[in-house]
Amino acid sequence: MSMQGKVVVVTGSNVGIGLETAVGVAAEGATTVLACRNQAKAEAAAAEVTKRTWNDDVHVVPLDLADLASVRKAADEILTHWDRLDVLVNNAGGTWSTRQETAQGFEYTFGVNHLGHFFLTNLLPPRLRAGTPTRVINVTSVGHHAARRGMRFEDLQSEKHYEAMEAYCRSKLANVLFTRQLAKRLGNNATTTAATTTAATTTAATVTVNAVHPGPVRSSFGMDGDLHGVMGAGMRLVRPFETSPKRGAKTSLYLATSPDVAGKTGMYWVRSKPGHMSRQARNDEAAARLWDESERLLGASGFAFA
Repeated sequence: MSMQGKVVVVTGSNVGIGLETAVGVAAEGATTVLACRNQAKAEAAAAEVTKRTWNDDVHVVPLDLADLASVRKAADEILTHWDRLDVLVNNAGGTWSTRQETAQGFEYTFGVNHLGHFFLTNLLPPRLRAGTPTRVINVTSVGHHAARRGMRFEDLQSEKHYEAMEAYCRSKLANVLFTRQLAKRLGNNATTTAATTTAATTTAATVTVNAVHPGPVRSSFGMDGDLHGVMGAGMRLVRPFETSPKRGAKTSLYLATSPDVAGKTGMYWVRSKPGHMSRQARNDEAAARLWDESERLLGASGFAFA
């Protein structure tokens, strides 16, 4: 699918999978927007994207997913500068050894990996609908299978108990549940059918939403001092066996650019093919409840989007 004239926003795109995703869409001619927390690193990444692709239509929008005020400002900048948005790749994320809180007091893993992207995406429908058919891609992980107890709504903020990997896996489950519920809400007149290995498929959606597992990727994920102790040591030990960011970005790029996935929504993808969601990820009630609870949390913090 030609990306000429299309606008693509990629969060967390100054390094790793996000950077390679930005390079991939820019190489196809897209107006490429790097939405990142670190302005200096984002500017350097934008220069690298241009150097590697000869596309100078590359831009930076400051975005700190741990601060909803920054998320709203980033959305306002996108809405102001571009009259369309063809692809939104919610790529940024991380994991932290100790429990921390965002600017609004949410548990950091949940706040950054889920709530920030939930808020950003729900601020952008005017542009997502303007360039239809458009695509939303949420980067998740096979780790969502490890969240066997589901979202644990009774302790969503991990105030009673915090374990880094559990919090991470639940945030990745949240990504898939959000994908399914957003696909349902944006499906318009599309006919949606449940499947055993995918959440849903549709043939007429104007805005499609899909989740992607990039695989174990050798990037800066968890390597910036966010993880220490046993988890930090474990991450360093497995790095030689991980795949390159370029390979890890392939499925995100496939979903962003391929005509073969036109109209397919609410699905979970691995290696450019439909993957198998966990039982918890296929729970329609949990998907609806997570949406309602996320919306409630935002509203209570003064960041309602409706």
